[in-house]
Amino acid sequence: METEDEKLYQEVLSVINKEIKPFIEADGGKIELKTVSEGVVYVRLSGACAGCPGSTMTLRGGVERILKMKVKGIKSVKLAY
Repeated sequence: METEDEKLYQEVLSVINKEIKPFIEADGGKIELKTVSEGVVYVRLSGACAGCPGSTMTLRGGVERILKMKVKGIKSVKLAY
């Protein structure tokens, strides 16, 4: 049986692939979902996003906002290293 984290992972992955990734890739960046643990999503940003001063804004204002709207149970999004 699927755990709550596994269920959230699949939902988050779907939203990232369909709604977030195209915008990030359009700016030359990449986003990779690493894990979901107790409502916290961990992603890795790379490409043009790596070290970009705007990446924090992308994470909070874009990725986190969209995921909280689309996936019930998401508390926050953090960078995975």
